[in-house]
Amino acid sequence: MDEAGLGELLAVAVGDAAPEEVMPPVAGPPGWTPEREEAFRAWHRARRAGLAGPLRESTYAITHDGEIVGAARLAVRGSGEALETGMWLARSHRGHGIGTAALRLLLDEAGRAGARVVVADTTAHNAAALAALRSNGATLTPSEDTADVHAELVPRERPSPAPPTANP
Repeated sequence: MDEAGLGELLAVAVGDAAPEEVMPPVAGPPGWTPEREEAFRAWHRARRAGLAGPLRESTYAITHDGEIVGAARLAVRGSGEALETGMWLARSHRGHGIGTAALRLLLDEAGRAGARVVVADTTAHNAAALAALRSNGATLTPSEDTADVHAELVPRERPSPAPPTANP
């Protein structure tokens, strides 16, 4: 995500989402403070190197009709055969199937990256996330002790195996 896209994403987050919906916690008063906005920018900038970078994580802008409406991420877990995903959408764009479509694209990207499984965590109360996960074929495992739900998905595209070579 370049600086222009990051600026647009931050504007969407500030205007149509709560900080706790879109980023890790930052100490300080609630709401969008200058410190929280800078932490948001820094978090995304740190991930520009992508899955092969030091943080082994990529973030993507989610667009709808040419407008940024949220963000999604993929992060390497363990040996790299598993990727974790997560996303957020601006409140005004929720409930229109955008999350389901974005997850489908993330599964394609995960397959191209060579992942064998994509995992996600949500809660039993997040009906939209559960619907997007189910629509994309997730196996959902609810926690026995909490409202947490763990999802496992199969990437949609995998790199083609190298063609066989003949040995002279």
